[in-house]
Amino acid sequence: TIHPSISKSTMVSSARSLCISYLVGIATVSSAFQSSHILHTQSSTVQKSHLSNSASDVEEYLAANYPSCSNLLSNNGMKKIIKAEVGFTIFAPNEAAFAALGEKKQNSLGDVRNSEVTEKIALYHVILEPVTADQLFNSGGIVTEGGDVIAERSVSGGFFGVGGKEDGGVTLNGAKVVKSLEFADGTKNGVIHEMDGFISPSTMWRYVDQLRIPGSN
Repeated sequence: TIHPSISKSTMVSSARSLCISYLVGIATVSSAFQSSHILHTQSSTVQKSHLSNSASDVEEYLAANYPSCSNLLSNNGMKKIIKAEVGFTIFAPNEAAFAALGEKKQNSLGDVRNSEVTEKIALYHVILEPVTADQLFNSGGIVTEGGDVIAERSVSGGFFGVGGKEDGGVTLNGAKVVKSLEFADGTKNGVIHEMDGFISPSTMWRYVDQLRIPGSN
């Protein structure tokens, strides 16, 4: 059974992996549907921390560790995320990711005239059910509240993308998962994946600063 938040691009990703493996002469090809304990025999760069915090403590945790992301989500449905019936997943750009946006884009996120675009960007970083690091690793993509996002296994070395080796990491739309933290309160689970960049499409930024009135066409 494929996880409901894993996109259909998994099959495409698997086929691409087979082609690359053939070109570089790799004898054993890892399918996207193999068990995680086989795939993680290499050193993974994704750190998983099982926290004792309840899912209801996520707001406080985000505010303390990812204040810019916390502010973005708080203005765009944080309560709905936390109260999701089966759990939730948050892809939290870290402070370095926000800094990399530059002052202009950071100010645009806080401008009420960009509220529609800002909400869409925020939704790309949320799934209203838990998706663990292992599930991400074994997927070819995810379906967020904002839309589809391509997931790929990160590769180190090689030349122009050919001949490199998987390093155990995962990228979402080019942004890498730094670490994953799991929250549980006995009735549902929550997952926070720290990201080194935004996973929303870069084209979203084309629509900011157009001085639109919230709710207008």
